[in-house]
Amino acid sequence: MNGSFDFTVVDQILAAHDCQERAIIAILQEIQEHYHYLPREVFPYLAENLHMSEARIYSVATFYENFSLEPKGKYVLKICDGTACHVRKSIPILERLRGELGLSDQKKTTDDLLFTVETVSCLGACGLAPVLTVNDEVHPAMTPDKASALLKELKEAETHA
Repeated sequence: MNGSFDFTVVDQILAAHDCQERAIIAILQEIQEHYHYLPREVFPYLAENLHMSEARIYSVATFYENFSLEPKGKYVLKICDGTACHVRKSIPILERLRGELGLSDQKKTTDDLLFTVETVSCLGACGLAPVLTVNDEVHPAMTPDKASALLKELKEAETHA
């Protein structure tokens, strides 16, 4: 067990769900919402508190695509590459964002943990294609230039925060 990890938030989440094993998905979702990913330290802690195996918790966390075991940025930008978005040129948007942030297909998150750029198969907004979301807020009819402007806006908001 990592002595430096603060489990206060995890304890609050567990208490809110009465340490019920059947609430494992909701518990993992809330932990990820707080930390922006599932820290490895929480697995043995959850196993102990929920009386279930660490392997079982890990299998739930890896089965669902929305869970991440890697740290994500404060701003998660998802670029849709479904058919409607792809034919309306979503890839140049992805390439522009990766270029401006120094990211790639392998490196999805900036070192300062401010930005994560991911592609998704569909965001369910085909009529607004190409679409990009920032922390689930939809930005329709995106272009590489609009994406750059949005990125600049987010960076400026951070410097004034």
